[in-house]
Amino acid sequence: MGGKVDNVGVLAMEIYFPSQYVDQVELEKFDGVAEGKYTIGLGQSKMGFCSDREDINTLCFTVLHRLIENNNIDLRDIGRLEVGTETIIDKSKSVKTFLMTLFAKEGVTDIEGIDTTNACYGGTAALFNAINWVESSSWDGRKAIVIAGDIAVYSKGPARPTGGAGAVAMLIGPDAPLVFDRGVRASYMRHAYDFYKPDLSSEFPYVDGKLSIKCYLSALDNCYQLFCEKMKRKDPDFKGLLSVDGMLFHSPYCKLVQKSLGRLCFNDFLLTPVEQRDGFFPGLSQFNNYKLEDTYFDRDVEKAFMAYSQSLFEEKTKPSLHIARQVGNMYTASLYGGLVSYLISKSPDQLVGKKFALFSYGSGLASTMYSINICNDVSAGSKLEKLINGLHKAVKFLDERESVEPTMFSNTMDVRTKNYHTAPYEPSGSIEALFPGTYYLVKIDEQRRRIYERKE
Repeated sequence: MGGKVDNVGVLAMEIYFPSQYVDQVELEKFDGVAEGKYTIGLGQSKMGFCSDREDINTLCFTVLHRLIENNNIDLRDIGRLEVGTETIIDKSKSVKTFLMTLFAKEGVTDIEGIDTTNACYGGTAALFNAINWVESSSWDGRKAIVIAGDIAVYSKGPARPTGGAGAVAMLIGPDAPLVFDRGVRASYMRHAYDFYKPDLSSEFPYVDGKLSIKCYLSALDNCYQLFCEKMKRKDPDFKGLLSVDGMLFHSPYCKLVQKSLGRLCFNDFLLTPVEQRDGFFPGLSQFNNYKLEDTYFDRDVEKAFMAYSQSLFEEKTKPSLHIARQVGNMYTASLYGGLVSYLISKSPDQLVGKKFALFSYGSGLASTMYSINICNDVSAGSKLEKLINGLHKAVKFLDERESVEPTMFSNTMDVRTKNYHTAPYEPSGSIEALFPGTYYLVKIDEQRRRIYERKE
């Protein structure tokens, strides 16, 4: 049976992204927009996408199976399975129940947890549920698995290049190399119609672009200031960005992440006594009387603090954008794809003892900033090395993907849209294009039951 444990966190991770992508340079030409609109304006390079052979169940099946296989997980050692997603294909039946077919083969059915949904925040809520369970009186000594995954698609227009797809799976338990700080989570929750999906007959969201950015930055401001307050109670010497080795963000698109780091520097600027600002923030005194709530769309503030924070961005945040730039927005998996990217950018020796702050955001809205420490315990060193080596193997699949012409990509999106609620249905997407080990949809029968197989 379980008891009070220490160093609860991530023991292992796995990531999955589709085998096909469209190049953003080619997509700019296809859409007839200005050169650099997607690559510079959004900061994106490539965008992964799924044919009608993949849905949220196949993504989660694939990443879960990989996690189990690559880490030799005994399924009888798993007591909780949580899924965070906003890619809903059933109003009642959770993705987790589909995944139980893998456990049922081993006679394992005593597993808590279901799905958690709130836009891009669901994966974080699922992760907190798992962490809380391990740290609680309900824990029975087994480990938990958390999966965050989504297929992000948009209708034709300016939002389509901000799509993507992918899933991340995490094994949660005690004595982990990636340890969650206790008592310093800072959340900001409120109602907003910035991005939502009320039309259950469509994959596409309703998006208010300007409001969405305002909500994201407002949540960031509130979470960061509260996070700093809570951290200072534990450590009076805590100095915000300067006290963390990595600053990771939910990434709708990479340029917004860079702007967000500049935004945190603006927060630090306003939190610094006026008489000390010239020493820490030279050349920025013209912003002394500015207020956060008046500057969400102030280009002067944005440019000035992006310039000021450039070196901090290169060191603390840019390494986390490798997968986001190559795959696009994975919604609930986005932040954790950023964690994967940062971890593979360093050697285990370079990471031991480091602290990361992470900002999770989901429209509607829900947000939290929290922190992870990379354990410097000697016994955890080998666990960290194993975790990172496994991620290197997973990320190598980026170079094995197939580039698809924008016309074919657009046609594939049309097929998904046309057949979104069709039943019975047999998909037409290529099975050959899928990576080995990928689960795929075989058919949907007359009663809308989905049948899956795994590509050998």
